[in-house]
Amino acid sequence: MKTRCIVLDDEPLARELMRRHISKVPDLEIVAECSDALIAMQIIRNQKIDLMFMDIQMPNISGLEFLKILKHPPKVIITTGHREYAIESFELDVVDYLLKPFSFERFIKSVEKYFQSKAEEKQFSNQGDPQKLNQEESFVYLKENKRLIKVCLEDITYIEGLSEYIQVFTKNRKIITKMSLSGLEAMLPPDKFLRIHKSYIVSLANLEAFSANSVEVNRKELPIGRSYKNNVLSSLQFQLSM
Repeated sequence: MKTRCIVLDDEPLARELMRRHISKVPDLEIVAECSDALIAMQIIRNQKIDLMFMDIQMPNISGLEFLKILKHPPKVIITTGHREYAIESFELDVVDYLLKPFSFERFIKSVEKYFQSKAEEKQFSNQGDPQKLNQEESFVYLKENKRLIKVCLEDITYIEGLSEYIQVFTKNRKIITKMSLSGLEAMLPPDKFLRIHKSYIVSLANLEAFSANSVEVNRKELPIGRSYKNNVLSSLQFQLSM
């Protein structure tokens, strides 16, 4: 399912720029564009809106006042030329604050924040229901070459850390993205992935063999780090006993 977006901005050129940016992200779609918050209110009441890109200074009612009166607002990314409203905006729990003019790269960072916040909410809501976690498809979004790529967790075989970058190996491809290995580890379910080395995380479901010093995943032998050995071996023995 695509994320349904609304663009609220009284500047035609700003709406056009947002239209171009959103069109480059496969999982986003614009369902409405508005120059007035009162019109946007009607749309939000009558349609399912997941994410709103909203300017602050507009006719009739400002973006922040509009956000305050919405009973069930969608997620919001502020797009404005004014710095002075940032603190007030974040107090209203916006996803991000984009200061015009902003680049596509900066736009992508905001979109990544949105997808991460949705994933965190989903994980929190499912914590008491393990069956629900097993039944639903789990995934992460990774940025590569200015695109957000949806990666299903079940397709990941192992992950390798390379200084400021990581390589995510799936059953069919390799994805290189700029983030820390620990950062991605925090996003992964610990019952499905195991850190075996300062440079490697492996998928337990795709692990093919292991010894006291290494594991084999997708016909690739990976070393077990000395400081990780006790935890790795106890975790793998636990998996065998289940």
